[in-house]
Amino acid sequence: MKTSQIPFRTLREAPAEAIIASHQLMMRADLIRKLGNGLYTYMPLGLKAYRKVEGIIKDELNKSGALEFKPTVIVPGEIWKESGRWETMGPQMLKAKNRGDQDMVVSPTAEEAYTAICRAGLTSYKQLPINMYQINTKYRDEIRPRYGVMRGREFNMMDGYTLNANDESLDESYQGYAKAYHRIFKRLGLKVIPVKADTGAMGGSGSEEFMVESPVGDDTLILCPKCGYAANVEKASCRPDPALDDSGKPQAKTDLPFEEVATPNVFSIEDMEKFFGTTSKRFVKALIYRVINSSLDLTGTAGADKLKRVKEGDFEFYPVSYVCVLIRGDLDVNEAKLAGLLKASEVCLADDEEVVAMSGAPHGFVGPVKLNCPIVQDLSVNDMHDAFAGAGKEGFHIKHVEPGRDFTAWKNADVRTVKSGDKCCCEGCDGEYYTTKGNELGHIFKLGKKYTQSMGVTYLDENGKAAVPTMGCYGIGVDRVLASIIESFHDDKGIQWPMSVAPFQVAIVPIKYKDAMKDAADKLYDELTAAGIEVLLDDRDERPGVKFNDMDLLGFPVRITVGDKNLPNVEVKIRNQAEASLVPLTEAGAKVADIVRSALAELNAV
Repeated sequence: MKTSQIPFRTLREAPAEAIIASHQLMMRADLIRKLGNGLYTYMPLGLKAYRKVEGIIKDELNKSGALEFKPTVIVPGEIWKESGRWETMGPQMLKAKNRGDQDMVVSPTAEEAYTAICRAGLTSYKQLPINMYQINTKYRDEIRPRYGVMRGREFNMMDGYTLNANDESLDESYQGYAKAYHRIFKRLGLKVIPVKADTGAMGGSGSEEFMVESPVGDDTLILCPKCGYAANVEKASCRPDPALDDSGKPQAKTDLPFEEVATPNVFSIEDMEKFFGTTSKRFVKALIYRVINSSLDLTGTAGADKLKRVKEGDFEFYPVSYVCVLIRGDLDVNEAKLAGLLKASEVCLADDEEVVAMSGAPHGFVGPVKLNCPIVQDLSVNDMHDAFAGAGKEGFHIKHVEPGRDFTAWKNADVRTVKSGDKCCCEGCDGEYYTTKGNELGHIFKLGKKYTQSMGVTYLDENGKAAVPTMGCYGIGVDRVLASIIESFHDDKGIQWPMSVAPFQVAIVPIKYKDAMKDAADKLYDELTAAGIEVLLDDRDERPGVKFNDMDLLGFPVRITVGDKNLPNVEVKIRNQAEASLVPLTEAGAKVADIVRSALAELNAV
């Protein structure tokens, strides 16, 4: 193809809103154009790169045995009500009504659609497992879409789904997708880190994310340099560390009753350290959380007797409830872990009025003894003794607090945020964690029967009895992968595409597209095209500097420069190498074809 056939325009400067490299370069290279907030159009060169990413994903999934299908983007709201996510998915889900007043959803994800589709045709165990995937448009009404296609409102996802007869079959499907993911990202030139992850609103028994390190990543990764443990901070666990007293020894139990102490103007943990002259590891921090759409049954739980429980289909939940989280004073609550524990769509710190209603005191004086809501106790509190805490009374704290004696937890679980320097949780490993930023490119889930049970999916097993299948879900963000490739491969001049993803593998740039230079450029173009190489011929009437800058910005892996001064030689330049080389025109086509094939072979090697 010739540049004169492509309606593109490059920019010297990126728009002010473009902060990260991929957004800046995609806008400057005219790979995408903004249509609205969080809404981007792929232009021809950007779409060519996108289709290559998509093609590699499809190729590897097809090889793994998955079959492609295509559900609609607009789906009935009724199936979301069946699954229980009509309310719990939250405001990011775009809802609408059709002319028949039927509730509709612009798909933010496709578990319900897949389950409903497979339910209609499933009758026997002989049909299982069912393994299908789609690459389709999604919409999530992000509050703050940013970073271009890295986090837009409309985006493209690969969603794979399996229905399986049992956990062993599900694990086989799960591992099959994991292996396919490794091959996909290898072919794309990306080095990924598989990490244990929170299942979030998806639900299920387990999940794994495929992350790529990035300074602008949305996720914090917890990594062990000794054993290779890797987890998203939302899921990471660490080895318990003992609560220590002021001398660095384990805290000792006291028989003294807890005692109120007047503490005017003492609000924070730092204030308490100064006032009591002790370490933060001796404080029980109490935080009131508002819980949205919890599906746990709180019947008979202290402080929950007046809560309203709602039923939609087979799904029952509390639209709003409250808990008090107790955690050691030097630690922070992990809200993703807390939401997962409570089977809630969201948790957030309660506002001032709610805090007083639940605890009898304003923030800073909340304590574990006088509460009107259930207590969730982090494991770090279990071995605390003779501790300090809020008194549940403004202007007062209490000392000589004994967990288990002075208050009783409703739930005792790991809800702490793991940080750099914590000890690895793996048996026999004494490594200390470090952290890095990362972007999630892919995610695999063992969903279990969350959707099949709620949506009434059954089949006849080998004994002729009705059984409910288990389910897996496997996703890759196609736009995010494309942006992450640019984040990983660029310099101050522009993009440096891996050979497998470049819109064109070779750019031919004649200094002027006329006379001998035109003849040589046309000859090379015909020769390389016949060899199956994707070539862009720059036939524009522009200054050489403009052409070179554009080709560097666009990032084509190989550039061939044809100029009067060098003929009958041409200049061959690899985009990510500093030096160019002169090659006879008669040999250039074969040499460049070998460069392209060699680079592809290296990326495609298993």
